[in-house]
Amino acid sequence: MVLVKEIYLLTDHLPSEEKFGLISQIRRCAVSIPSNIAEGAGRNNPKEFNQFLGIASGSCYELETQLILLVDLNFKTDEAASPLLNNLNEIQKMIYKFKTTLINS
Repeated sequence: MVLVKEIYLLTDHLPSEEKFGLISQIRRCAVSIPSNIAEGAGRNNPKEFNQFLGIASGSCYELETQLILLVDLNFKTDEAASPLLNNLNEIQKMIYKFKTTLINS
C-alpha cells in the first residue's frame, strides 16, 4: 500500500500527455499488487491464494519494467526511481517467499 501511494505521487509529475498511457498503466500495476494479495487472502484456499500471489508477482515485474522505462525516456531520474525499485524488489522477494511457504505447508 505504501508503494501505491509513492507511485501516485511519482506519476503526478509526469507529462499530461501520458495521462492515458504510462500514468494509467503504472498506477493500475501498482494497485494490482496489494489488491491481488488481498483478494487471494480472502479466498481462504491456499491454492487460490498462491494463484493470486502469482498475479501480484507478475504486476511487480510489469511495474519494474515501467519504472525503468520512465528513466529511459527521461521522464524521471535514477535518483527518483531507485527507491521505488528497491522497495519493489523487496516486495517481489516477500511474495516469492510467501508463495514458497504456501506451497510447502
